[in-house]
Amino acid sequence: MARSRYEKDSGLGTRMLGTLFGLGLLYVILAGLLIAIGINAIFVLVLSGGFLFGQWWFSDTLSMKAMRAVEVTQEQAPSVHAIVDRICAMADMEKPRVGISDSPVPNAFATGRSPSRSVVVVTTGILKQLDEEELEAVLAHELSHVAHRDVTVMTIASFTSILAGFITRSAMWGSMMRGGRDRNTAVVFMAVMAVSAIVYFISFLLIRALSRYRELGADRGAALLTGKPSALASALVKISGGMNAIPDTDLRSMEPVSSIAFAPAFKGGKGMGMEAIFATHPPLEERLEQLAKISAQLGER
Repeated sequence: MARSRYEKDSGLGTRMLGTLFGLGLLYVILAGLLIAIGINAIFVLVLSGGFLFGQWWFSDTLSMKAMRAVEVTQEQAPSVHAIVDRICAMADMEKPRVGISDSPVPNAFATGRSPSRSVVVVTTGILKQLDEEELEAVLAHELSHVAHRDVTVMTIASFTSILAGFITRSAMWGSMMRGGRDRNTAVVFMAVMAVSAIVYFISFLLIRALSRYRELGADRGAALLTGKPSALASALVKISGGMNAIPDTDLRSMEPVSSIAFAPAFKGGKGMGMEAIFATHPPLEERLEQLAKISAQLGER
């Protein structure tokens, strides 16, 4: 299969590589810590890896079930399939499966361990709220995630935090089991638990930063592929504003896929300040600013 025609941003790519390097460095620190304190490193690594492998392998099934989405055929959703067909033709990429979730929350997401096992899902809410150009822009964003294998990238990036979590629990269990008999051992395990918790927190922040970079990259790829950054900007504004009219119970139903959705499912708040470093998506203003620059570069009217 030829490479897709989604353009890459070298600046974003450099930042993403830097983030992945930081996560790799944390992994090396944790592996060294395991060996130094005599914890069965192989067992912990296999357990952590097995958990992430299962999450990655069944990512499409798990996400579909979480959102109660159903796969739809060309006959069942001709307009959505037509848009996906058009984008895949422009991007020269394999067409993923198409699903629809009966949810009033205006959103979309794509997931799957590989392009051949991917699925792009739209909610009934987004189908009602966006026009065809806006929906095409949103789906181009989601298909950019598929083309760049973002699910795989984020799964690999998550390994360090999962590993740190297992070490923290192991150290906590070891401290409780041995603390009463060997005070020195208890102190060592408490220190390990503290270091692992710090590493977990740092890796959490790095993963969130990587997620924001991937979202900006998908926005850019979609805008350049369709040549209509203003349509994507319009969709972002409509969806972000539309969240305020959605009942809290419906917004909570999006939580299982919020990190991979087109827009975060929450009311109000611009995601600025301290909130921004914990967010999976860039602030709306940052996304709109990037799209405005692309629009100017393309000379879009």
